[in-house]
Amino acid sequence: MSTVPARNGKDIGKPAWDIAKLYPAQGFWDEDDYLALNTNWRVEFDDGSIEVLPMPTTAHQLTVLFLYRMLFAFVSSRKLGTVLAAPLPMRTLKTKYREPDVLFLFAKHQARRGNRFWQGADLVMEVVSKGKKERRRDLVLKRKEYAATGIPEYWIVDPLKSEVVVLQLSNGQYVVAGRYGSGQKVKSVLLRGFEVDVDAALAGE
Repeated sequence: MSTVPARNGKDIGKPAWDIAKLYPAQGFWDEDDYLALNTNWRVEFDDGSIEVLPMPTTAHQLTVLFLYRMLFAFVSSRKLGTVLAAPLPMRTLKTKYREPDVLFLFAKHQARRGNRFWQGADLVMEVVSKGKKERRRDLVLKRKEYAATGIPEYWIVDPLKSEVVVLQLSNGQYVVAGRYGSGQKVKSVLLRGFEVDVDAALAGE
């Protein structure tokens, strides 16, 4: 089998570092730089720096899409508001943007639903990815950040533990409203009547 000689063989296999020069250095990004990014990668903005999130797995996406479909069906049939799934920037604190896996806004809060990004949400869901860094982001950092933003309800869907934790905002902090495992149905506090089977959600079907 023959191969086509590389035009510049000395660079083959090396990262294209020069592409980074087209963007601001970490710590010098602003909101316009971040929002102007044109990529299908999930990227979050944190006080002048960006963080490129790992590409989701098939299992992760199946769970996200299952949750989205269930929430969309419940919300749309009752005309309660808008449900979307990532990627979509959501401003949390003044200099931070996140991209929750699933996010919902009541119709009465539609003024916060911008075309380029949302100003917070009423309910967000995160499917926790594997890895120490990823777990800390969803279990610790986003918990504090979403609470500080005033998001009333936060679902943490954890495939590693086979559970879903529903957090409810109380006096500026999240308290556990429910912890659900295999064989149980997750119940929303904010959306009365909205339930999701844990096993079905984790299987994505």
